[in-house]
Amino acid sequence: MAQDFLTDAFIRLRQKLKVISGRVIADSDGAEDVLQDSFVRLWRKQYPLQSEKEAEALLTRAVKNASLNEKRRKRGVPLEMDVADESPDAEEKEMAYDQLRRKIEGELTSTQKYILEEKEYGGRTLEDIARELKMEPAAVRMQLSRARKKLRDSLSHE
Repeated sequence: MAQDFLTDAFIRLRQKLKVISGRVIADSDGAEDVLQDSFVRLWRKQYPLQSEKEAEALLTRAVKNASLNEKRRKRGVPLEMDVADESPDAEEKEMAYDQLRRKIEGELTSTQKYILEEKEYGGRTLEDIARELKMEPAAVRMQLSRARKKLRDSLSHE
C-alpha cells in the first residue's frame, strides 16, 4: 500500500520534481538522473507511508536533498582535478560528512530525520514543520532536540 502511495505521487509530481532538481543543478539530464535515483532509493527503503501526501513530502525532500548533494559533488572537485590532488582537509570533511549521514540514516526515526533535514537544510521554521506533520510546535522542538542529542552522543562515543 505504501509503495502505491509513493508510485502514484511520483507519477503525478514527476515534472514538478524535475523542475525542482533542474533549478538546483541547472542540468536537465542530471535532474532526470537525480529524480530517478531518488525514487529508486525511496522505493527500496519501503517507508511506512500512510498517505499520498506523506509520499509527496518524502519525494520532494529526497529530490531536493539529492539535487543539493549532486550540486555539492560537482562543485567540490573540478573535472580537470584528479581525486589524488584533493587536500587532506577536503578528504577529512567528506569522511566526516559521510559518517554523519550514516548516523542520521541509522539512528534517527523517520520523523526525527525529516524534522532535522527540513529545519537545518530546508531552512523551515518549527511552526511550518509542525503544521505539516500535524504536531504541536513543542513536540517538533523536542524531536529536533532528541535527534541532535542522539547524533552528539553517537559521535562523541567514537
